[in-house]
Amino acid sequence: MKCKRQPGFFDIAERTGKLTEMGDPLVGLNAQIDWEAFRSELNRIHAKERKSNAGAKPTDVVLMFKILVLQQLHNLSDDRIEYQIRDRLSFMRFLGLQLEDKVPDAKTVWLFRERLKEINLVETLFARFHEQLAQRGYVARAGQMVDATFVEAPKQRNTREENALIKEGAIPIEWGKEENKHKLAQKDTEARWTKKNNETHYGFKNHINADQTHKLIQNYTVTDAAVHDSQAIDGLLDKEADANGDKRAVYADSAYRSAERESELAQQNITSQICEKGSRGHPLSEEQKAGNHEKSKVRSRVEHVFGAQAQMGGHWVRTVGLLRAKVKIGMMNLVYNMMRLVQLARRKGKVASAIA
Repeated sequence: MKCKRQPGFFDIAERTGKLTEMGDPLVGLNAQIDWEAFRSELNRIHAKERKSNAGAKPTDVVLMFKILVLQQLHNLSDDRIEYQIRDRLSFMRFLGLQLEDKVPDAKTVWLFRERLKEINLVETLFARFHEQLAQRGYVARAGQMVDATFVEAPKQRNTREENALIKEGAIPIEWGKEENKHKLAQKDTEARWTKKNNETHYGFKNHINADQTHKLIQNYTVTDAAVHDSQAIDGLLDKEADANGDKRAVYADSAYRSAERESELAQQNITSQICEKGSRGHPLSEEQKAGNHEKSKVRSRVEHVFGAQAQMGGHWVRTVGLLRAKVKIGMMNLVYNMMRLVQLARRKGKVASAIA
């Protein structure tokens, strides 16, 4: 009978070392990001006064934050992220867990994300990471590219009458009854339907401002899907002047253009590179078409951001409600920036090696 051998430290080290050789992307994340820099903000999650010192200690907040990063990066549900942490050495190594360590369960992950929602912490974490980017020299330069993408939510099977009430900000009387409280918890009364280019969408929108040079998201806002792209641009724009007194030009598609918008940008000394649009009886001239073509060479780079997010399964939410969608979409934008930093650092390293 063949004896079974207990796995030793060197067996695990050999396996994880091979994962590194094969290009485990999580190694780059751990190498490039100062996770402890988030701790002071994350500690606010446990800031509620405890009634006693009894019970288990709260799970480390940085560990939980890194779990949400993994979850977003691989588009995993709460149950699946728990399973994958238990199953995958690369996940365990990223989190700093040993085989004998306790793994947070799906309920713990859900509760942690709920606390992020309750204290509106994701935008603060996004800003903290920008401080790291600035320290690394990745400051926004050149143009600012503004665009939006749909983030779909599970479709609701409501009657026309129910949808009409929801659109007006009301809740159908039947849903408010005690026997229907579980049904109401599954109904999203804040997601909205909209139609664009003959395609119907239901859910929310991720409005972003990405810089032309590094394709890093500088600012974002989340709305329901029915909000027009142009309605969110004011809150996205960087209106600060640099050391030379210059402001970054704005690149966007024609949906953002209006006479009022052009006037506002001119008053703020911001150069508009927003594509022009024709109208009935007033088609674009050849000169305007050529101008739009040049502007689109820059503006289209923002699609690379959305494409990278789509690969993470980012344009879909499983949650209910706008506040939870903001957590999900905010984490999507933050994790994109983290992965983009890894790419930029790798590219910088290759250039330095080539020069040397």
